[in-house]
Amino acid sequence: MGVFVFLPLVLPFTAWPIARLAEQRLHPRTATRLLTGVAAVMAVCSTVSLGLLMVVGTAQLPGNPLPDGWSDPEVREAVPYDEVAGKLAIPALLAVLLACARTGWRHGRTRRAAHLALAGLPGTAVAVLPDETPYAYALPGRRHDRVVVTTGMLARLEPAERRALFAHERAHLVARHHRFLLAVQLAARANPFLRPLCTAVAYTVERWADEEAARSVGSRRAVARAIGKAALVSRSTPAGTFAGFAVPGPVPRRVAALLGPEPVPRSWPSVFTSVGLAAWGAAAGTAVSALSSANSAVTMALILYAATPL
Repeated sequence: MGVFVFLPLVLPFTAWPIARLAEQRLHPRTATRLLTGVAAVMAVCSTVSLGLLMVVGTAQLPGNPLPDGWSDPEVREAVPYDEVAGKLAIPALLAVLLACARTGWRHGRTRRAAHLALAGLPGTAVAVLPDETPYAYALPGRRHDRVVVTTGMLARLEPAERRALFAHERAHLVARHHRFLLAVQLAARANPFLRPLCTAVAYTVERWADEEAARSVGSRRAVARAIGKAALVSRSTPAGTFAGFAVPGPVPRRVAALLGPEPVPRSWPSVFTSVGLAAWGAAAGTAVSALSSANSAVTMALILYAATPL
């Protein structure tokens, strides 16, 4: 095991350049999938490493569940351990598990509350709430998804802007953007070094929905106007509403992107560009993280098997 068990804890640094460049240089769909995949793998690997550190580092402490053969000098020589790191890994791992559980619970609670708020309304694809507060959001469901909008928001938008708004929210539902957001949020709870990727994905999913809406309504300028006006009128949205399902992101950057040329979809950027180097660096960091955690886990499993009396 050795130093390899520590690598997944710090390798998320290799993904910071691509988190910054993907927002501007990659197609939003490609950026979202790439950043979410990198964040998820690195989060799992760092959590596994924390668990291994806890087990190996506390092997000599009273009450540990390891077999007696683990204290054999040959076994201890084969598996280097750090008692301080092992003790520190215990509260760190508990904090990770509690933070992830809290995030998942809050996500589920918000979805349930949002569905309860629609009780009594017709089960149509678009639910209009009689509320003068302007806001709109996409609400995923088990049986069918819905776009929720208030009368206050509809009253402030022109017909073309309404179509753009609905197309944007439907794009969130079709692409299941809430899953990407939840995955990167859990990853950021598992390893704080992954927070830049969480912030980047919160922006790229909005850009992804913007581009799909522009393609649906046939006008990038109409979508830009709808986004700008919706952001202006919804600034006073109270925290008690369920608008938290929508992560608006930096609106000026989104509007500027829509007023520019349509991004070109690419399967993978060229290595001879800055974003290509960053993407390959993140991919290499992810691969090393996965190999390091897998190597450490397999090594410990084999030694535990050898040290366990039959």
